[in-house]
Amino acid sequence: MSSRKKSAVKSKTDEILIPDKLYFRIGEVATLCRLPAYVLRFWESEFPQLKPVKSSTGQRMYRKRDVESVLRIKQLLYEQGFTIVGARQQLRSEAKIDKGQSAIPFPAQSPAEMQRIRQGLREILDMLTARRTG
Repeated sequence: MSSRKKSAVKSKTDEILIPDKLYFRIGEVATLCRLPAYVLRFWESEFPQLKPVKSSTGQRMYRKRDVESVLRIKQLLYEQGFTIVGARQQLRSEAKIDKGQSAIPFPAQSPAEMQRIRQGLREILDMLTARRTG
């Protein structure tokens, strides 16, 4: 496949707009992502990030983040040439980066230190309350 054709395919994947819905049936996801439903079912067994919930009737119900995961997996496998194992590792490393950026680094505090902080906050609250009523 020429690089020109590859970039055209890549932009098509990037341009897919996911409707604003809570849940999508597997057929809707298959159509939206231009993939057969059996590929989605197979990917569920290969990628732990892809876990659609099942309705009371056993129908797979994908959330928006599941659809985004399907599109990312498709991009890794079909456009970037990853193997399934390689794509799984890539998704894992991307998840670690995301978690690292969103977590606020709070230093671990001993129970005694936490008690001292709570006491200080209570004293501040008491001062503010006294000021308001006084």
